[in-house]
Order: sequence, then structure tokens, then C-alpha cells
Amino acid sequence: MKRWLTILLLICLAACGDSRSQQPSTAASPVTSGAEQLAAYLPLLKDKRVGLLVNQTSRIGQQHLVDVLLANQVNIVSIFAPEHGFRGDHDAGAKVSSGTDSKTGIPLLSLYGANKAPSAAQMQALDIVIFDIQDVGVRYYTYISSMHYLLQAAAEHNVAMLVLDRPNPNGRYLDGPVLDLAYQSFVGMHPIPLLHGMTVAELALMIKGERWIKDADKLELTVVPVANYQRDMGYSLPVPPSPNLPNDQAIALYPSLGFFEATPLSIGRGTPFPFQAIGYDKFSLGEFKFTPVATPGAAMNPPLKDTPSQGQDLRQVTAGGLDLSYLINWQQLFTEHNETFFSSPGFMDKLAGGDTLRQQIEQGLSEQQIRASWQPALQAFAAQRQPYLLYP
Repeated sequence: MKRWLTILLLICLAACGDSRSQQPSTAASPVTSGAEQLAAYLPLLKDKRVGLLVNQTSRIGQQHLVDVLLANQVNIVSIFAPEHGFRGDHDAGAKVSSGTDSKTGIPLLSLYGANKAPSAAQMQALDIVIFDIQDVGVRYYTYISSMHYLLQAAAEHNVAMLVLDRPNPNGRYLDGPVLDLAYQSFVGMHPIPLLHGMTVAELALMIKGERWIKDADKLELTVVPVANYQRDMGYSLPVPPSPNLPNDQAIALYPSLGFFEATPLSIGRGTPFPFQAIGYDKFSLGEFKFTPVATPGAAMNPPLKDTPSQGQDLRQVTAGGLDLSYLINWQQLFTEHNETFFSSPGFMDKLAGGDTLRQQIEQGLSEQQIRASWQPALQAFAAQRQPYLLYP
């Protein structure tokens, strides 16, 4: 067995419990993130030059992972910042600049924008890199794309990589179109479904195992699994993963409403309820009225900024998984008014991982027909991902 698999097995037995000697975990057992299990990974960091790809979600209780590691005399050389920045206070798509962390004095290196991957010099200054970011389990959420580039850099420069796992709040769902690599972009790097039902550690293992990066066999990858976790568990995130996903409802609606970024409608950016409303200024499917405004740290120039809009209030609806009815119903309304619904068709195709979903909606196919077209690829992916799953 390769060395990285041996390390993984030892850590999994320590963190998850060996079923041969312990009782199965009960519902009362606390879900414990990888980062919280310091004993499992601090020995790997001793006398090492350490880099971290982290943000505001990288917490151990009320403390940031960076502060905990510094208190344990870990030599942190650099901190890599993903979309939304190290502190999670940048708008979606906003430039994330490199600099110095004001609290610790550690260099901050942006991995969003022009430089999505660490440079050779940045990697050569490290012995090991840590990824610890809360994901939401949706393919176009870009933290997993940043993880991809870090995995690639670690493999290329012979730097070990450690992934501290966290639960997937959408982990119970396996749904949506599988990405066609002809449409690969930063909002879709891998041939996985929109809702892949995997944690970041499981995805890292799959990226290595399926050789979706160059020099995959050279990568020394270690993961610390979540203890007492099952993928169908409900999980309320203790820290918002980004400025426009402020609560559980927004996270649950995100897979369905993210596609509206390729339309002229508002989905609540610039309001107190982003990703919890749908509205338009010319015609509407509902009576809910709101006006998006510039919101520092979340949306300085949201769609329909300062424009009274009307539509659907989704703050109290039962949400979960991928619901195509929102897209289908609004597209039909736009067709009735002879207006273009997918105002950015190229971006829609990147979000969907191909042009088929857009064409199906434009052609008037039902949700049932569209879902049926996904099933062969979803079944194939379910079998393909099986060797990399860490949780029942």
C-alpha cells in the first residue's frame, strides 16, 4: 500500500473509531471536524515549513486554525487566500490581493484572480500545505477549484498536502448534470455532478485517484476525516462560508438559484437575504418586493442595484437539493414577454457544465424529462466515486 494510503488509514482509525474495538457512534456523539482533531495531525507539522489555504471558516471552536497552530509552535510560512479572501470579506468575483495578515504578520498570497495557483518559489518555501475550508457541496462553488490548483502545485513541487475535512451541508444529494470537460472553468473543474455529495477530503482523494491533476502519483496526500459524521446528516454551518451565503436557507437554495447569475434577475444580492429571493423589475411571478443596494463586503454592484424588484420570497420555503422549477417557470415568463432569459448563455453553460441544460430549458422540456437525461451519468459517477468515500 502506498505511503499516503497508510497515513490515511491510521488517521481514519484514530479519528473515526475502529469498529472492531469500539461501539458505533450514536446520534449524541458530536460531529468533530478534521481541524479539531489536533492530535491526529500536529505530529505531521513538527519542524516543517507550513502553508495554509484557509479562510474565515477555518475555525476550532472560537479560534482560527492559524492562531491555534501558532500557539502550538507550528512554523507557518504563508497563508493562501481563496475567493472572498482570508477573512471572507470580499464580494464574489472581487479581486483578492496579496499582502500581510495584520494580526499575525504572516504573508498572505492570493489564489484568486490572475494567479489561481501558487508559484514555484512559493511552493519551494514549504514542506507541507494544509487545506481547511468549509465547502457547500456545489460544483460551481470555487473553493474546490482552489483546492485543485493547490493539489496540482503540491504534486508538481513534491510538497506534502494535508486536507482537514468538514461536513458537506448538501452531502445527502447526488444530482444535476455531470460536467463536460469541454466546458471546464474555474466554476467547474472536474467531471462531477452539480451536487456531488462528497466532502472536500473525499474530492481530494478522487482528484488524486482519478489523476485529474498532473503527477498525481507523486502527491503525498493525507486527510483527517470528520468524526461521527454521515453524509445524510443535517449540518448547520457555524460560520457563513461566504458573504452571500449567510444562513442554512441560502446554502440549501444555492444549487437551484446559482444559475440565475446568468440571467438579468436578482437573487437577493444586495439585500439582507441573498440567495433567498428571486425578482425582476419589469414583470414577476410573485408579489414580494425588494430593492438591491450596494452592500460593502457582499455586493457592491448587485444585479438590479437600486431598482425596485418584485418576485418570490423563498426565506421560508422548504429547500434542499436541486429544484429546476424556478428556472423553468421564470424562463417561460420571459418567453411570454419576448425577452431573453439567459442573458449570459456562455456563463450559464459553464455553471451547468455544458450547454445541454440551457437548451433543454429553452426548448421547454419538463423537469422530469431533464432529470431523466442525467440518470446514466449520475449512476456512472456514483460507482466511480465509491472507492473514495469516507463516510456512510
